[in-house]
Amino acid sequence: MRFDRSDGVFCHVTSLPGPHGIGDLGDGAAAFLSFLEEAGVDYWQVCPLGPTIGAAGESPYQSPSAFAGNPLLIDLEGLVEDGWLEPDDLEPIPEFPDDRVDYGAVREYKHPRLETAFERFEAEPDAGSARSVDGSGSAGTLDAFRDREPWVEEYALFRAISADRPEDTWVEWPEPLRTRDPDALAAAREEHAEEVRYHAFVQWTFDRQWAALREVAAEAGVEIVGDVPIYVALDSADVWANPEAFRLDEGNRPAAVAGVPPNAGDDGQRWGNPVYDWERLAENDYGWWMDRFRRLFDLADVARLDHFLGFVRYWAIPADADDPAAGEWHDGPGRALFEAVEREFGEAPFIAEDLGFEDARMDDLMAEFGFPGMRVPQYANWTEAGNPYQPMHYPERVVGYTSTHDTDTWVGYYEDLAPEERDALRYNLGYGGDRPIEWAIIEEVWSSEAILAMTTVQDLLGLGSDARFNEPGTVDGNWEWRVERDALSDDLAGRLRELGEFHVR
Repeated sequence: MRFDRSDGVFCHVTSLPGPHGIGDLGDGAAAFLSFLEEAGVDYWQVCPLGPTIGAAGESPYQSPSAFAGNPLLIDLEGLVEDGWLEPDDLEPIPEFPDDRVDYGAVREYKHPRLETAFERFEAEPDAGSARSVDGSGSAGTLDAFRDREPWVEEYALFRAISADRPEDTWVEWPEPLRTRDPDALAAAREEHAEEVRYHAFVQWTFDRQWAALREVAAEAGVEIVGDVPIYVALDSADVWANPEAFRLDEGNRPAAVAGVPPNAGDDGQRWGNPVYDWERLAENDYGWWMDRFRRLFDLADVARLDHFLGFVRYWAIPADADDPAAGEWHDGPGRALFEAVEREFGEAPFIAEDLGFEDARMDDLMAEFGFPGMRVPQYANWTEAGNPYQPMHYPERVVGYTSTHDTDTWVGYYEDLAPEERDALRYNLGYGGDRPIEWAIIEEVWSSEAILAMTTVQDLLGLGSDARFNEPGTVDGNWEWRVERDALSDDLAGRLRELGEFHVR
C-alpha cells in the first residue's frame, strides 16, 4: 500500500480522559478525536485493544484473546443510553485518579455494572436502543454477532472455564478440557451457558461502541492505526481453541516458545509465547491468520506488525529449556503469508516494526509489499555521522516516531543522555535552547522524508519519565498513564496543525 505524506499521534485508549477511572469509548475518546481533527492529524495509533489481566501486568500485548475487546474500555454512559443501565446504577463513582489507571479499582467498579446491564438485557432484550436495521431487536443483533464472529463462542467459553479455575492456566486444565474432547466441551458449554452468553454480550457491546467511535473518527478525517503482536499469550483462547496453529505436543502443551538469541552484551530473551506451526498453517492458506487480519480490519484502518522479523525467521526455544541460547532459527512464512493476505484482502495497509534488526530478507519482503518500516530517534547514536535513526537521514519509506509506547518520553530520554551525546544531539538538530526540546524533535521528525511522522501525547505535552507508558522487562507501574482533559488545548492543536501544514503533512 502507498501511504500519503501525513502525520499521527499515539495515545492508547486507556490513557484518554474519562469519568470512570480509565479511558473508554465514550465522550473522552470523541473529545480526543475532535482534538486530532482540529490539529489536522491524519492517524490515531493505539495499542492492541484486547482484554488485559493483572497477572500479565495489564499488558495489552499479553491478552487472553487476539480477537476480543477489552471490557474495561466499554463506556458505561453508553449503556445508560441503551437502556440497560439507569443513571443511578453508576453511583457512587469512586474518586479515581485522573492521571493514571488503577486497574483493580476500575474492575471492581465496572464489572458489576456490566453484569447489571447484562441481567437487564436478558430480562428485556428488546427494550434497549441497539436494534438491527431490519427491526429484529437487540437480541437479534447479539445473535447475529455471535453467528458472524465464531471466535466469540470459543473466547466466551475460555473465559468462563478460566473463571471457574482461577489458579490454573488452560495448560493445567484436566486433559479432556485441555485437549478439547468434544464431550467435555459440550458439558462445559451447558454448565457455563449463562456466563458464555454474558461474555458474548460484553463483546457485542464493545463491538458496537467501537464501530460507533470509528464513524466519529471517519467524520473527523482520522484513520486508526491498530497493533498486531506477532505472538499471542500462552494462556489465551487463541492457543486453546486453535491448537493446530501452534507447535504443541500431544497433550496440547507448547513444544517450543518464542524469544531472541543472545547477542553481544546480553543473554537473549525467552518470551514464553508459543510459536506457530507455519507449515501446517500453510496447508489451509493461513486460515487462522486470515481470520485475525479480518478482525483487525474491522477495528482499524492500518496495522502495525510487531516484530516483523518473525515473519521472515524466528527464534524457537524448546519449551523445557530456560536458556534462550538453546533455541534455533527457523524460517517464517515470508512472502507466502502476505500473498495470501493480498488474495484475501487486496493491498493490506501494514507498518512493519523492524527496529533493532538487520536482515536483507526482511528488507526485501518489506520492499516487495510496500510496507514502511520504523525509525525512532531514541535509537540513534548522535555522535555517529549518517546514523540511520537520526531524522535527517530518514528515507521516505519509513514511519518516523519521536517516541513509542516502549521507550521513554523524549524529555526523559534527553535528560538521561550522557553530556557528549546530548551535545551531539543539539548540534545535529541545530538546537540552541530557543524552544522546548520536545518540539525540536517533533519538528525534526515532521521535516524529515519519512512518509508518516508520529509523536505521542506525552511528547506533545513535554512530559518527563514519570509519564512513560511502558518499560519493557518490568511488570509494575506500566500501562497506567492518562492525559487530563484540559491538557489537550486549542493552542496545542493549533501548533500541531501549523507544523503539519508547513511540512506538507
